[in-house]
Amino acid sequence: MSSLLSHNKEQLRIRKTLSDTSPASSPASTKSLRHERLSRLGSTGSHDVSNNASTNHAESYFLRRENRLSARKKAEEETMNSDYKKMYEKALATNQRLKSRLETSKQELAMIQDQLQRAQNGSDCSSNVLEAEKKESWSLKKRISDMEEQLKVKADLKMENQRLKDENGALIRVITKLSK
Repeated sequence: MSSLLSHNKEQLRIRKTLSDTSPASSPASTKSLRHERLSRLGSTGSHDVSNNASTNHAESYFLRRENRLSARKKAEEETMNSDYKKMYEKALATNQRLKSRLETSKQELAMIQDQLQRAQNGSDCSSNVLEAEKKESWSLKKRISDMEEQLKVKADLKMENQRLKDENGALIRVITKLSK
């Protein structure tokens, strides 16, 4: 009777130990827990055949449970990693597109400023030509101010893009820590 009570207490302690361990524990620690559990079960004294069968059934149950949990966890990690990878690639593509647009705008701005400088230097012409140059100068200034506004917007987008990159990097680090 006392061996049956000690055996039941041992099984409860083993179950509690198994429930306290996280499913993300390493395979080496789960193997050592199984080995420890089997050695305890083997050292508790003589057991009858039905007790060994229930122990084997419990052992196979826990093994199947561990395999299911690890397979489910791997599937979730693969799904999350592919989602973050897609988001990261999309952010990179957007960043490249914005960089090319910014470079084009800078080139246009340089050309317009050059034209404006030439227009201001050539103000020795007749009054009609002077009037036309003033209109052109005014339109160029307006165009420059519009482009400067666009550059400000692009700079804001660039900062937002960088913030998203940083946030993405942080998420990737968190995922890698969680996957370990």
